Amino acid sequence: MENKKIFFHLHLISDSTGETLISAGRAVSVQFRDFSAIEHVYPLIRNRRQLESVVEEIDRQPGIVLYTVIDQELSALLQERCLSLGVPAVNVLEPVMTTFQSYLGVSSRRRVGAQHALTENYFARIEALNYTMDHDDGQMADDYDDADVVIVGISRTSKTPTSIYLANRGIKTANIPIVPGIPLPDALFSATRPLIVGLIATSDRISQVRENRDLGSVDLLREGRYTDRAAIAEELKHARSICSRHQWPIIDVTRRSIEETAAAILALRPKLR
Repeated sequence: MENKKIFFHLHLISDSTGETLISAGRAVSVQFRDFSAIEHVYPLIRNRRQLESVVEEIDRQPGIVLYTVIDQELSALLQERCLSLGVPAVNVLEPVMTTFQSYLGVSSRRRVGAQHALTENYFARIEALNYTMDHDDGQMADDYDDADVVIVGISRTSKTPTSIYLANRGIKTANIPIVPGIPLPDALFSATRPLIVGLIATSDRISQVRENRDLGSVDLLREGRYTDRAAIAEELKHARSICSRHQWPIIDVTRRSIEETAAAILALRPKLR
């Protein structure tokens, strides 16, 4: 019998977008399999009035409080309020900041949202995201030499989410489906700049994912082959053959998260790090 999840409140308070906190909170939450966090995200909290409003919400639904608030007065106030409410509160960045300051021998400038400044890296990420969205699922198959990475694979091998994850790291990524009876674009074979990598998974895993999604090749769906494990095994064999013929590395994503797949791709192309 499957155990029921025990829910708890997780309050994420940030003076910026809250992305750092969300990632940290989820990375820890998944380690507690019998529990599930109800997330309350409060971004752009930069003054006392806003903070007091958040504290009222915490009082109504007590739980764990994680925060990234650069302003020391606001940070101290939040700690004081949480202590009075009897809820645990952790300033996620402060231990890291203290370590940096100790090692470097200088104090930080404590600029709110500094990680989101409009730097060259920021614009590189935007350019990569635009390129990746334009070249999703085999679209615009005429300029693959502008890509850093091209991902190929049969349906439901996590090509699109992996591409978007890489794009968020500033890596221009195209992805192309390998579909029975449909040749890959000629521009792919003439491209010399990008790393071309194939993604595969077990036929059981792909069938399971496909059964939970009603998308895919209309012809394959009509013939009942889209979720058939034997047919999927043939698709995988065909994909492996293509990658082997062109000496493209293959990554099995069966037991990998999107982040782990992206890391494996980066390991194949160190200069992209």
